[in-house]
Amino acid sequence: MKSQLVAALLATTALLPAQTGEKKTTQDTVKKVAAKKTVKKVKNPKVLIKTSMGEITLELFANEAPKTVANFLGLAEGTKEFTDSKTRKKTKRNYFDGLIFHRVIADFMAQGGCPDGNGRGGPGFSFEDEINAKALGLDKKMAWVDTGRGKGPNQLLGIRSRQKFQSAIMDPVIKKLGIKSQKDFEEKKKEVDAELNKLTVLDVLVNMGYKYNDTRPSHGMLRGTIAMANSGPNTNGSQFFLNMKDNTYLNGKHTVFGKVLTGMDIIDKMQKVKMKAPSKPEKDIKIISIRKIAKPAKDK
Repeated sequence: MKSQLVAALLATTALLPAQTGEKKTTQDTVKKVAAKKTVKKVKNPKVLIKTSMGEITLELFANEAPKTVANFLGLAEGTKEFTDSKTRKKTKRNYFDGLIFHRVIADFMAQGGCPDGNGRGGPGFSFEDEINAKALGLDKKMAWVDTGRGKGPNQLLGIRSRQKFQSAIMDPVIKKLGIKSQKDFEEKKKEVDAELNKLTVLDVLVNMGYKYNDTRPSHGMLRGTIAMANSGPNTNGSQFFLNMKDNTYLNGKHTVFGKVLTGMDIIDKMQKVKMKAPSKPEKDIKIISIRKIAKPAKDK
């Protein structure tokens, strides 16, 4: 019955406008917004990433993403236990030392932190996202928009399959309206349209399984930020990526936990190296080390 309902809706709408997985769909500037509740602030740590192409320094957002920052620093400095992807034994060491940037896409991002060098490895654990979706304005962006070929999902949602469209958008609407048959659907078509037109991007992302916390601020996916790579909601581990451009169409899906202070020129050079198909550098770009920068004497 659900497939029939979806088919009926598709007869009058353009479900999936042409999209590519890495195409930027908005140039909106996303600014940091103050959290609703006051949280005791700590000083943001700084780290130095030494790579085979040069050095990058970062400021980490300890007040916005405390668990993510603690995980990154713990793995980097060898204080956090993880499961070795080769031996399958638990261990502690400087996790990132010797790993590579296994995925580099020009005008998009450089991704590292995979122990297997192929994007499929991790530390043997996962943890939740730390994102304030309201601070990023996702509760103000509509999910059901004019695509130029009729109404369809906002490209910010990244919905590219009928299955995802049904589970994230249609099923919740059908359930809310108590639709149980094709006849119900036809009789409530105006109500269905009204519900679709009320949905925000935040509503649909929540339907997809994302969970948000509005007690802390958040940064958007802007050029020069570092964010956690994942395979869906709450699947963070060790992989991260550095944004070469404003990639705000990824807002709400990845925890942004720091920004580049120096070395953006190094990141820009990464996108110019010769690649293996489709996005792996022909010559490895190695992470030599990632370490917290010691406080200057005056800060001690």
